[in-house]
Amino acid sequence: MTSLSASLVRGAVTSPFKHPGRPGATLPTDRLTLPATPAAPGPLAAYRRICGFPAAESGPGPGSGSGSGSASGPLPLTYPHVLAFPLTMRLMTARRFPLPVVGLVHTWIEIVARRPVQSDESLELTLYAEELTPHRRGTEVTMVTEARVAGALVWESRSGYLSRHATTAAGSTREADGSPALPAVAEWQLPGDLGRRYGAVSGDRNPIHLHPLTARLFGFPRAIAHGMWTVARCLAEADGQPGEIRSVRADFRAPVLLPATVTYAADPAGNAFALRSESSSGSGTESGRVHLTGAVTRTS
Repeated sequence: MTSLSASLVRGAVTSPFKHPGRPGATLPTDRLTLPATPAAPGPLAAYRRICGFPAAESGPGPGSGSGSGSASGPLPLTYPHVLAFPLTMRLMTARRFPLPVVGLVHTWIEIVARRPVQSDESLELTLYAEELTPHRRGTEVTMVTEARVAGALVWESRSGYLSRHATTAAGSTREADGSPALPAVAEWQLPGDLGRRYGAVSGDRNPIHLHPLTARLFGFPRAIAHGMWTVARCLAEADGQPGEIRSVRADFRAPVLLPATVTYAADPAGNAFALRSESSSGSGTESGRVHLTGAVTRTS
């Protein structure tokens, strides 16, 4: 059994015994690390394909990795987060982690690249839990992932995960975006097996993404798309030149039930974006249900 599979099993076993909202709950102080290694070309190519990123060119890369003939070019901005997923699962399923991993909802993510990270560079990944925050729907934990090359920080992300439970606290919440609807740019048809396909590539095989039967156990009528797939697909559409986008902030507003037809919308500069289901009027400028909103910064 792989370490990721073991974490998934441990999470399923330990979640019923954890009680979110317990007074005085604290986070483990562990900093988990994966040793420096370049991204494996096969899984990276599969990730690019399913998320819509252009294929990398073959040949000697400019990065610090060894070996010629491997795919070169910048990593997709979201990919270090995927590489660190086994660390995330290991920490979240640890006995000292106060929230049950089963049922955690990914609510937002911020990613900053200090510079473009090349596909053949060896990344050392570090993950830790930063803080617990009261939320009007429960408790939110912030997880931090860092990527270093030769000891220098080159990439980092922060993600919020919500554990829903009864609470009387007037904690933080992210209100719906009241800005005008962005113009439609593209329409995507998402197949019913998207969650299984992305789960095979990313390692995130949460049952809510895999099949209608398993999704119904957690209150969803059908399987839902991975939030990280929706972010990556939007960035693939928005990225003019590979490595041009240096940071992104995305908020997950509502699940995408599969199969689905969704609209990618963006401002003319491509710096603000949204993923939505169109209203019944079919207008390309009127918004229906908003699933994701985000903003990026680019190299100057």
